[in-house]
Amino acid sequence: MSASQPRLNSDVPTLLVKIFGKDRPGITAGLFDTLAAFSVDVIDIEQVVTRGRIVLCALVTAPAADGAGEGELRATVHSWTDSLKLQAEIISGTGDNRPRGSGRSHVTVLGNPLTAESTAAIAASITGTGGNIDRIFRLAKYPVTAVEFAVSGVETEPLRTALATEAAEIGVDVAVVSSGLHRRAQRLVVMDVDSTLIQDEVIELFAAHAGCEDEVAEVTARAMLGELDFEQSLHARVALLAGLDASVVEKVRAEVRLTPGARTLVRTLKRLGYQVGVVSGGFTQVTDALQVQLGLDFAAANTLEIVDGKLTGRVVGEIVDRAGKARLLRRFAAEAGVPLAQTVAIGDGANDLDMLNAAGLGVAFNAKPVVRKAAHTAVNVPFLDTVLYLLGITREEVETADGEDGLEEPSAPVAPVSPASGASGSSPAGPDPRDGRAG
Repeated sequence: MSASQPRLNSDVPTLLVKIFGKDRPGITAGLFDTLAAFSVDVIDIEQVVTRGRIVLCALVTAPAADGAGEGELRATVHSWTDSLKLQAEIISGTGDNRPRGSGRSHVTVLGNPLTAESTAAIAASITGTGGNIDRIFRLAKYPVTAVEFAVSGVETEPLRTALATEAAEIGVDVAVVSSGLHRRAQRLVVMDVDSTLIQDEVIELFAAHAGCEDEVAEVTARAMLGELDFEQSLHARVALLAGLDASVVEKVRAEVRLTPGARTLVRTLKRLGYQVGVVSGGFTQVTDALQVQLGLDFAAANTLEIVDGKLTGRVVGEIVDRAGKARLLRRFAAEAGVPLAQTVAIGDGANDLDMLNAAGLGVAFNAKPVVRKAAHTAVNVPFLDTVLYLLGITREEVETADGEDGLEEPSAPVAPVSPASGASGSSPAGPDPRDGRAG
């Protein structure tokens, strides 16, 4: 399109030039060198290479009437492709691409594996809502396959509802987010801790040292399923810890295992300018250490009371429960200067639901059924950094950034914080076997 013609008229003759065949260096430059002889303007270009095969599409204006004609352009392009053992198709038409419909979304699909059957079901469901798939590309190939569909013609909420139902039936994870600048804006990500950022339930680690692990685990499970009031269950479980020596805190910190991909998720988000926080129904005796080690911007949890070197069986301060987590998300967002629409919340239990629903994107991570049904989207693979794909970040981009920073080995373990002084220690947490690698 020439500088004097900012918008292409719909009746202007155009040509769609399609090139396909075995990829090699110089194909794109060669095509446009060939077209340059006909003084055409480039309107649109698309290119994809899959397993060494290239598909290159160029939408250009038709040759001017006073110069070499369309027939000569066609003959020249076919002669050039024949010389390279490529194939060409040239289609006459008018104007630019058909305008995309209103209502634009990004649909991310995670499969392990991603089957043809499930892909067909997702595509059909998009079509069934009145949506059109404008573009598809792969975000990651392992340990899960992640692909993104750019969809137009249907509003995000009805599309999300339809695809959530379909995803549950076919066993894949699907996230639907609105397209637009806000998706690329700096955001805030707030995570639950137990069974989300870490693999453990911290109170059960404490309970194991008190000899009441089974009793506490049963109450925890009922609370996460929404069968018990969280605050009442918290007090009941903490009461069982009364009399434990405060030295158990260091032992529990040493037993904590980060979820695979946790460090990669946080490190990548921080590179992109995101602020990251945690809210936990667990205890500051563990979350404070996580905040220091991972460089988190925000952290809030309950605090075990320690008197004369012993756990009293009580918690002190504001209780972080279901409503408290949503309240803290809003507080963190206000402090970060981030609208709620640009926040992401990640959790697994019923006490995370208010936070997940308050966030712009709520992600149920390996969650209980009641949470999966209520959240915006669900991720059911054991790698926390797959959440990056929901934000349009590719595995290749993450690995490249890690390589540039020389991150070949897992990051250092969680540094404990003394319950008395807050000073860092050196006891390790569980390893993250996929740290320093994407997705």
